[in-house]
Amino acid sequence: MKTIAVNRKARFNYTILETYEAGLVLTGSEVKSIKIGAVNINDGFCLNKKGELYLVNVHISPYKLGGYSNHDPTRDRKLLLHKREIKKIIGKITEKSITLIPLKIYINDKNKIKVEIALAKGKKEYDKREDIKRREVNIQISRYKKEYNREFQKI
Repeated sequence: MKTIAVNRKARFNYTILETYEAGLVLTGSEVKSIKIGAVNINDGFCLNKKGELYLVNVHISPYKLGGYSNHDPTRDRKLLLHKREIKKIIGKITEKSITLIPLKIYINDKNKIKVEIALAKGKKEYDKREDIKRREVNIQISRYKKEYNREFQKI
């Protein structure tokens, strides 16, 4: 599995509830651009249009050697999921204040481009501060462990 693009802010701004793996409907020039890594998914999200899920606001740069047949960089791209998964996701999105966001785009073992999407709930400002504090405490603990191990090895 080769990771192409990762939405790093997603885990900071949202609480991830469930993740799904979905395929994408792409054109040829989009596939080539994705394989060279010209993708930005930081502002992306998913929408329900007539019972189908679409990936919106994901920027795939035009392929340099594409010529006149290049694609629109920010067009809506259809997500490929099983019907029961789509119904389950749409039910959860409409029921609560939950959004569907892309976490990463990658190429799987069968050389197919996949997107990992997640049902997520937005974090409040105090939740974000709590995460920052927790991260800093973990860094301090790891530093003390390294220092302790160095002192222990000297003896």
